Amino acid sequence: MDYAVELRFQKLVKQLEVEFGEGLDTQAILFLIGVEELGLGYKKFKKHEKTDLMHVAICTLLEPHGHYKFIGRDKENWPHFELVADLPPLDEREQQHLIKEAILDYFKSQGIFEEEN
Repeated sequence: MDYAVELRFQKLVKQLEVEFGEGLDTQAILFLIGVEELGLGYKKFKKHEKTDLMHVAICTLLEPHGHYKFIGRDKENWPHFELVADLPPLDEREQQHLIKEAILDYFKSQGIFEEEN
């Protein structure tokens, strides 16, 4: 994994932990992104809804990379995406790198994470 990406990601995690508590990992951050994208605020989610929120987060993160296209929301306001381009085969390390970079890009685009120049 790119050392610079990992350092930036750990800086973001520390920033998020101030608001959401210690112990955030990639999965917890994906859940937070999914909740944010759903736009209904926090509530008690069922197990299948938590899985769906993680899927929403992954689609949202990979949309700017050309892998998914947002196609709209259903009557419960859940966002839906269409697969546009398959991801190339990636090993676990490469997957983590891609997701961490995409998470950094997401929080930068939301104005939540700013990197020092």
